[in-house]
Amino acid sequence: MSNSSSISHFLLLPLADTWQLQLLHFCLFLGISLAALLANGLIISAVACGHLLHTPMFFFLLNLALTNLGSILTTVPKAMHNSLWDTRNISHSACAAQLFLFLFFISAEVSLLTVMCYDRYVSICKPLHYGTLLGSRACAHMAAAAWACAFLYALLHTANTFSLPLCQGNALGQFFCEVPQILKLSCSHSKLRELGITVVGACLGFSCFVFIVFLVCADLQGCAEDPL
Repeated sequence: MSNSSSISHFLLLPLADTWQLQLLHFCLFLGISLAALLANGLIISAVACGHLLHTPMFFFLLNLALTNLGSILTTVPKAMHNSLWDTRNISHSACAAQLFLFLFFISAEVSLLTVMCYDRYVSICKPLHYGTLLGSRACAHMAAAAWACAFLYALLHTANTFSLPLCQGNALGQFFCEVPQILKLSCSHSKLRELGITVVGACLGFSCFVFIVFLVCADLQGCAEDPL
């Protein structure tokens, strides 16, 4: 049994066996990256430069664009590199960084979507209190809380995953580093601890989903009766 720190690199899943298909995958990933960069870049530029767009809704939309852009740029460039140069290697530190950033951006996106749903609820159901409930300071605090929670969750997940001893080789069954594939390489009973963290994350995600559904139902049922 060897500790994960003794593994210098991991082997990612190849997307194709022939050079032609690898080149096709490179072109597809390049198109995805450019489209994401263009779309989210336009949103970020428009919100940052347009003074009329300095509202809570567009502020949260800017943060959401950052998470979308970050989650794509975390995984796609490495897949493009592997397809173009016909390689599968990713270093241990690069794999840990990729896993952390992916979890960080995905968690932040879920949190920001929940905050944006609350913004919608207040703007529709309590328009006269909108400026009080969602002032610039309140929006900054909510966005900071969303990013901070995502950072702590990703840090805990990544540290716990890479603390497990690995004895099943170093080949991952995915084109990027993700928790389930790394857990398959572990032969330690401590992976139950990682499973517990995954369950907690799933519960938090489900709680955000329930909160969003509750606010949507409140919009549909209560706004007409209590517009203030």
